[in-house]
Amino acid sequence: MSKRLIASKNAPAAVGPYSQAIATKELVFTSGQIPLDPVTGEIVGETAAEQAVQVFENLKAVLKEADLTLDDVIKSTVFLTDLADFGAVNEVYAKYFEEPYPARSCFQVVALPKGAKIECEVIATRQ
Repeated sequence: MSKRLIASKNAPAAVGPYSQAIATKELVFTSGQIPLDPVTGEIVGETAAEQAVQVFENLKAVLKEADLTLDDVIKSTVFLTDLADFGAVNEVYAKYFEEPYPARSCFQVVALPKGAKIECEVIATRQ
């Protein structure tokens, strides 16, 4: 199986030894996106909901580089530092994804890079 690097200048650069995304012939796997401004590298937003907007904008930019959109996402994984933010993040999530919604998992984690309150990774398909 061959794989191809996906890298967008409109999303934050990786903060470690990983790629923004990797594509195969049929699938694109993104790394987790946190709410970093791609220009400044700083966290955007105070609340998890505010941060979620930047996270999904970053994911859109990475997917666009692979000629895909959020409509092509079949699975998402959301990481929150506080599950009490689940409802507020769901409201933002519903503005970025349409039915049929991707399969999704959501976990509370102890901490995320750079003090983010949310991180999300997705798997998208070329149909």
